[in-house]
Amino acid sequence: MAELNQLLVRRIKEGTVIDHIDPGKAFNVLKTLNINGKDGNIVTVALNVPSTKKDKKDIIKIENKFLENDDTNKIALISPNATINIIKNYRVAEKRKIQVPDYISGIFKCSNINCISNEEKEITPTIIVIDKIKILLKCKFCSRLIDINEIEEV
Repeated sequence: MAELNQLLVRRIKEGTVIDHIDPGKAFNVLKTLNINGKDGNIVTVALNVPSTKKDKKDIIKIENKFLENDDTNKIALISPNATINIIKNYRVAEKRKIQVPDYISGIFKCSNINCISNEEKEITPTIIVIDKIKILLKCKFCSRLIDINEIEEV
């Protein structure tokens, strides 16, 4: 059991730690946040790490980047139990619990290629969350049910 208490990845001085990501979802979170390592920040990804709250979890550490509220909303749809820790001088300066919003506008587009929100540039795509536990989504404009794995960024 002493193995569980060992530090698996190094601490960061400044940046963001996304913790308690559902196992296997870390790469979906990175894709949604458009983090690909090309900006020069060090990104550490740990998959299937032992967890005291659940059996396993994923963790992402992004050095020198602080997530905005829009980023928090994106993560909520992929892993609603995740937490965001803002790190300053090696300490947690802010801890955010992610909450699934009632709707998300302008971040994801409808998966229906014929939806008016995909055809008209003046219309802001809006995804309504109809079940926050199961993460069931619906387009505001065409009422299409959208699988969480189908969502794409605008």
